[in-house]
Amino acid sequence: MPDKRIIDFIKNHHLLTLATSKDDAPYCCNVFYVYNEKNNSLIFSSETKTKHAIDFIDNPNVAASISLETKDIDKIQGVQLLGRVIEPKGEEINNATKLYLKGFPYAQKMKLYLWEMKLTFIKMTHNKLGFGKKLIWEK
Repeated sequence: MPDKRIIDFIKNHHLLTLATSKDDAPYCCNVFYVYNEKNNSLIFSSETKTKHAIDFIDNPNVAASISLETKDIDKIQGVQLLGRVIEPKGEEINNATKLYLKGFPYAQKMKLYLWEMKLTFIKMTHNKLGFGKKLIWEK
């Protein structure tokens, strides 16, 4: 599992910039997510007709980032992520739905199309530990 400081950072945020690629054409979008600590993954919702969903259905290898927006250099924190997007099935979709609705209760009124980004690499920049300090986790 990743360093607790990485997990805490991911758990304390909710907006992910997701980067996809199809036919050598990159694309990025922003999605709300929840962290699934059991699976070390990110759960997010996206309709299958969106550009990014079309891309990751064809090529499930994705990159992403989560960052703290600050101009104070001593407070800079963020993660760069690599992973694979899968569509949860069976018991996993039930667990994903519970986690997502716990994080975003208003989503109960929406049709959910849940996806799971299984993390394979995380690099965290954590300037509170020292300028340019990096924490790295790889599966």
